[in-house]
Amino acid sequence: MAELKSCQMWGTPHLDGKYSAVLDMWPLEDPGLNRIYPFYDNLKQGRWTTTKCKKCGHVAYPPGVACPNCWSDELEWIDLPKTAKVVAVNEMASPAIGFEAPLINAWLGFDKAHPLKHLFVRIINCKSGQLKIGDEVQFVSFEVAAHPMDVKKESKVCERYYYAFEPVKK
Repeated sequence: MAELKSCQMWGTPHLDGKYSAVLDMWPLEDPGLNRIYPFYDNLKQGRWTTTKCKKCGHVAYPPGVACPNCWSDELEWIDLPKTAKVVAVNEMASPAIGFEAPLINAWLGFDKAHPLKHLFVRIINCKSGQLKIGDEVQFVSFEVAAHPMDVKKESKVCERYYYAFEPVKK
């Protein structure tokens, strides 16, 4: 696992430029604190998942606790395909605090059978100028720094995982 670093300016923990806690939309990855905790359990197992409505069949990403189509809370977890094609690339020479340059993001296009059509996502394990339009990328999950949190007057540390995509090795 990468070593935890601390940015003196903001005190923002980050891991080798792969993750910044400031951007974490769901910081509480514990069953007692978050109803989408299976997403993180699945990341830990190397699975990329989301929710599918049992009533109307709608697949939502990111996962949620209710279907945005029919508002049912009868959802099931499904696996998403792990590869995509690059539609556009964005490289930031001076990224936000917590990330090393260059910060590479890509607009991905998925197979027609895939429930997602497009996704803007972080690309890791890639050098500047390496990623081209049409390249294939694959899902990868990784452990990130755990943050102590106060839960019912106790401090608790939960394992944390996140995801990105990386170029498929040719």
